[in-house]
Amino acid sequence: MNARGPAVDRLLPLAGLPALDVPAAQVERARELAARHGMLREESVDLADPVVARVERFAAERDRPAVTDGARTLSYAELAGEARRLAALLVDEGVEPGTVVGVGGPRSAGVIAAFLAIELVGALYVPADEAWPAGRVRDVLAQAGASVLVMADDAGAPAEGAAETGCRVVRAAAAEGLRPWAGEPRSHTLGLPRYVLFTSGSTGRPKGAVVEHQGMVNHLWAKIIDMGLTGADVVAFTAPLGFDISIWQMLCPLLLGGRVEVVGDEVAHDPVAFAQAVDERGITVVELVPTMVRHLLDDLAPGLRRSGGTPPGQRPLQGLRWMIATGEELPAELSRRWLDAMPHARLLNAYGPTECSDDVTHHTVTAGDLDLLRLPIGTPIVNARLHVLREEDDGTWSACDIGETGELFVGGVVVGRGYLGDDERTREAFYRDPFGDSPTGRLYRTGDAVRLLPPGAGGEDRPTLQYLGRVDRQVKIAGVRMELGEIEAVLQRHPSVGAAAVVVHEYPAG
Repeated sequence: MNARGPAVDRLLPLAGLPALDVPAAQVERARELAARHGMLREESVDLADPVVARVERFAAERDRPAVTDGARTLSYAELAGEARRLAALLVDEGVEPGTVVGVGGPRSAGVIAAFLAIELVGALYVPADEAWPAGRVRDVLAQAGASVLVMADDAGAPAEGAAETGCRVVRAAAAEGLRPWAGEPRSHTLGLPRYVLFTSGSTGRPKGAVVEHQGMVNHLWAKIIDMGLTGADVVAFTAPLGFDISIWQMLCPLLLGGRVEVVGDEVAHDPVAFAQAVDERGITVVELVPTMVRHLLDDLAPGLRRSGGTPPGQRPLQGLRWMIATGEELPAELSRRWLDAMPHARLLNAYGPTECSDDVTHHTVTAGDLDLLRLPIGTPIVNARLHVLREEDDGTWSACDIGETGELFVGGVVVGRGYLGDDERTREAFYRDPFGDSPTGRLYRTGDAVRLLPPGAGGEDRPTLQYLGRVDRQVKIAGVRMELGEIEAVLQRHPSVGAAAVVVHEYPAG
């Protein structure tokens, strides 16, 4: 059934979440350990200011290029004007605060304008990626209850899928002659969620993770703060629309007066062409999965050698300031290769679930990390609260200290609202936060096994988190708990092993 009412009506309220069974003594211990080990990071960030408001201020103060794609460059004024006209189109189509609006087509300047238009009118953004088959688009839009799909171009599959749900399809080009919508941004004043991203579910049915406006903006500022981004930075927009990292890639530079550089799949999937684009377009920040980082280093190897006659100024990626690795575990040996080949470009290991506004930890990789079996995933981003807990035999939870393995739970403003229209799976992953006055009141169970490394490990002067794999991959053999990911990490340290997977087989006795 395709519900068309406000999305907030289809979200489980806080009172409907289960309580995490943490004894009172363990609640106090968990608070004390998290504070002592730097897992509670509180900083003052303006979470109310919508992105579109900053875009409009930059347009008025000092207009400059905001976004470039293969077809055009939009200044801040042009981007703001396009967003306002699209907002008028949405209002004409009956879009109201709290309703869900789909956006289809390839990543482009038009997609960014559509997101800002949705933010203006207080609706929720849900992407319909051009690479999805029509059936996937249909399922996502139907489950989200989207009333309108905005097509940023004439791509076919999103429009076909929308038609099957009864969702109205409007072309962005139809807004060109409209008078810009003149209202104040509604996104931050109504306490509404900001977007819905659908992740794969264990049952095969996608889950629509709902992220609040404040969580989204907090993550954008976390990237700015931890990487020292400025208005001079140019961020590559490479992620498919269905991935959570696409949100920060297309919005973060706009908070600073920087530029978004949209990179199409044809270039993004070709390491040599991508490196050339980075150099030619002045891109300073790139985010890739470790597999793509490996391909990039492999294909650029001749030009990266310090010997062999290539002048330093002609080596690729010399203007790059940051490489962010995310989405997969970052191997130590791959990090060593990056640090050797690209000493000028810092390597950030980022970790986080879609349900918590994207990344919740950052770690800048250094040479001191490379002797560790597995790299740290780091420390909390601003306004994230992290707890490492272990489930006891009686079903209660206790706090883990340094060196102990537990499951990572996330609290703070970063935690989303749950899964849209799916109370059962929301209750499986979200809990009422027992540890204090959380801005959201929610605690998210990641399902990831971690441990706290002591100060000094990997060259850090404070405790850091180390990812160990999924908790459901922990096995017990002859009474001894083993982490399959740990065994894989050891195997991958061998120079002849590119990747490894470890499974357990049980054989009958005798």
